[in-house]
Amino acid sequence: MDAVTIIGLLAAGVAAGAINGVVGAGTLITFPTLLAAGASPVVANGTNTLGLSFGSASSAWAYRRELGGTRAVLKIAVIAGAAGAAFGAILVLALPEAFFAALVPWLILSAVVLVAVQPALATRLRRTAVKRQARPRTLAVAIGGAGIYGGYFGAGQGVVLMGVLGLLYDADPQRANAAKNLMAGVANVTAAVVFVVAGRVWWMAAALIAVGAIVGGTFGARFARRLPPRVMRLLVVVIGVIAAVAVWVGA
Repeated sequence: MDAVTIIGLLAAGVAAGAINGVVGAGTLITFPTLLAAGASPVVANGTNTLGLSFGSASSAWAYRRELGGTRAVLKIAVIAGAAGAAFGAILVLALPEAFFAALVPWLILSAVVLVAVQPALATRLRRTAVKRQARPRTLAVAIGGAGIYGGYFGAGQGVVLMGVLGLLYDADPQRANAAKNLMAGVANVTAAVVFVVAGRVWWMAAALIAVGAIVGGTFGARFARRLPPRVMRLLVVVIGVIAAVAVWVGA
């Protein structure tokens, strides 16, 4: 691995960790970077999942205050999210790699759409910001479904989780974001275990992304209340479109 690739993966990890802490689509940065570094789509997916799991964990830790007293409500949802993520990761391994590779541009574009509509979703949640009576079982089913998507690919998983948590858990964007970081971290770690066991991880690249994501994840979560996400979101959308086109052209 040359110096340019090392710096690129570190920088991608920092950017993705910060974006995941604020918006939730860091995979749109790291996944194309891994493909450009020479990883196959499935190995890039496994490596990305492992590397970004550390950033999600650091974001969840930075938001630990907002998670206080939520154990009883979120416990079942965490288990369901982990199970869904494991199933999604197994699907990646069970299906032909060509099938996953063919889906990648569409998955990226779907994530871009989710990121683009996120402001409208956040506005809707703010307008209905009243205390909800969380329903653990309903929440668990929804989080389990989001976990399947997250385990299969992951880009835009944070936006999906924000929508689910805002509707079924708490409309307060900060508390929903705290729970989102927790759920995304659990899903990423679970899926990463599956990819590690299956040998679909590029360890050096995963380590570089992890180091960057820890720094970026902590930064993104701590400053989510102060940083205007508009520019970051626009950057994610542009990079996502470019990545989808690049994958299509290279396919």
